Amino acid sequence: MADLSRLRNISEKDRKMLAEAEVMLGPEPSEMGFVKNLFWGRLRNELVFPYPEQDKRERARCDKLLDRLDAYLRDEHPAVQIDREEEIPAWVIRRLFEQGVLGMTIPEEYGGLGMSVTSYNRVLERIGRTCASTAVVVSAHQSIGCKAVMLFGTDEQKRRWLPGMATKELSAFCLSEPNVGCDAGGQETRCELSDDATHYILNGEKKWSTSAALSGLFTVMAKQRLTDPSTGKTSDRVTALVCTPDMEGIDIYEKNRSKCGIRGTWQARIRLTNVKVPRENLLHKEGKGLTVALSCLNYGRCTLSAGMLGSAKRCKDQGIKWSQTRYQFGRPLAAFDLVQERVARMAAYTYAMDAMLYLTTAMLDRHDKDIMVETALCKVFNSEMGWRVVNDAMQIMGGEGYMTENEVERAMRDARINLVVEGANEVMHTFVFGYGGKQLAEQMVGIKEALLPDASQTVSANLWRMLRNAMRPSVVKTAAGLGAELYLGRRPPKPTAPTVHVSLQPYANRLSDLVHDHSHQFKQVSRRFMEKILNNQMMQRRLSENAMWLHAMACTISRLDSQIKAGDSGPAFERDRAAAIYFLEMAQIEIRENIGRLTRNADDPMRAAAKAALEHNDTLPTGDFVVPERSPNAKGRGRKPATRGVRQFPGDGVEEPSVQDRVTRG
Repeated sequence: MADLSRLRNISEKDRKMLAEAEVMLGPEPSEMGFVKNLFWGRLRNELVFPYPEQDKRERARCDKLLDRLDAYLRDEHPAVQIDREEEIPAWVIRRLFEQGVLGMTIPEEYGGLGMSVTSYNRVLERIGRTCASTAVVVSAHQSIGCKAVMLFGTDEQKRRWLPGMATKELSAFCLSEPNVGCDAGGQETRCELSDDATHYILNGEKKWSTSAALSGLFTVMAKQRLTDPSTGKTSDRVTALVCTPDMEGIDIYEKNRSKCGIRGTWQARIRLTNVKVPRENLLHKEGKGLTVALSCLNYGRCTLSAGMLGSAKRCKDQGIKWSQTRYQFGRPLAAFDLVQERVARMAAYTYAMDAMLYLTTAMLDRHDKDIMVETALCKVFNSEMGWRVVNDAMQIMGGEGYMTENEVERAMRDARINLVVEGANEVMHTFVFGYGGKQLAEQMVGIKEALLPDASQTVSANLWRMLRNAMRPSVVKTAAGLGAELYLGRRPPKPTAPTVHVSLQPYANRLSDLVHDHSHQFKQVSRRFMEKILNNQMMQRRLSENAMWLHAMACTISRLDSQIKAGDSGPAFERDRAAAIYFLEMAQIEIRENIGRLTRNADDPMRAAAKAALEHNDTLPTGDFVVPERSPNAKGRGRKPATRGVRQFPGDGVEEPSVQDRVTRG
């Protein structure tokens, strides 16, 4: 395959970005996952059909835990207090440890419950129905905080740290920085091995570290200058280190910041100054920190989705009940078409969210080789559809939904962050397009390099290269098929549709048709834009969204097929069946509209409008606005955010003002 970083006619910045992406993502798995195959026009039905069932013994264990958790959440959990007072009481954390919730995925030999990813997400979904703040804290601890030790720790490291993490101590994941958000490879925190090779010296700053001010262990990502022994070349690579708060030089100078939603969670700012980290605290290998981080994020993206699913289901049920009991113009709101549309949409989205989440957790539980795109899409889909569900419930409830005592108001504030964290959805769409279609794009570039003229070469060099490659049967066969499709309209055969219940077979056949078209459109867009596609995020998003809708369709068909074949019946099943069918119809419309926008869109007027708005904004004084604290072009020139009446969370050694002082002095 071709190396995309060697593409011609691209800027050095783009070339560097591609090279860094190659390093960050590492080598391709030997077997492409379900979503990557969609870009090739293939359906790996065995990965999705039949819908995976949880082991009966494991499910029974989880059911018992959920029964205990239900009683606690119903009778004790102070969700309103947590939101109002902006912190989770210590007794709540103790109760969750006592129930095993905060150690449920840690192996039993280290004091945890040793439960599956699917069970873990079932618990997160249940917590998400009641309190998003608590769901985030539970998720941050086990999905990313101590998950790195579980996945990459040595036996000695696991024995040293996991028992505490399973029974009494929270953990934190330190990746983000003032200048590092979605750009995980852009770490400015640095570490270097000491002269005597006994410890690492760590310097930098971390931001948005959930529960760090309350934790007994941090997984810290830092850049390290390393030499490749095979080439002798040196480069900066990310290394993962385990730190503890008692290490000299660690200063949690801000425990938290007041925020819109998930108000009970605390995100710390940490200053690291010449911190001596013992060499035995290295996780995995030097320079392999991004492997650690990205592996952990696969789990965090699922648990974020589970919490959002729980909240969306609760808001759906509340909104539907309101539509049946609120009367206007002599009729219940549920009698009106436009309200019915919202009711149906909420049911459809939550069904598909559920289907995608638990199919993804099953992939993690069975250790599928290639699931990074699937977990990214699970996060994007559940955060976006969950936000839509909460918004629909809010609209149905009208003014009452906006009132603080009605839980939908809190759910709306809590849900919004999910479109940002664990990879902003815009970045995730670019990732899905780039990584999902990477291998197919490499093949297309390879054919171009082999058989088409290169303006940078002489005529004789071009002829010799093209003739030499034309003698290679594999190159000619691939090029002939690709050329026939792109220029003569002769597409390859459609993928084999999954075999499902007769009532669902038309939808399975349609899925095959749409996958066939998706691959063709990806190839056509790649041919039309060539290297320029790297900067055309509008096209990237449309193709990524189509991969998302196709994946959601497959998950939905598979889940409904399993319910039908299991003989499910009754009102709940009829709701599920109708919701699933409605979702499948909506998804097809979304896909067709996106395909249409690949050639008929308002992208150029959009860019012109954005350019004019940006140029006008340049005329406004920067001092009137808040700007990023480390902005390369406006640092120190922006307006300081107003903090009067906003609770502050200073670090240790700084007295926190009383509630009255916060209100009167700011």
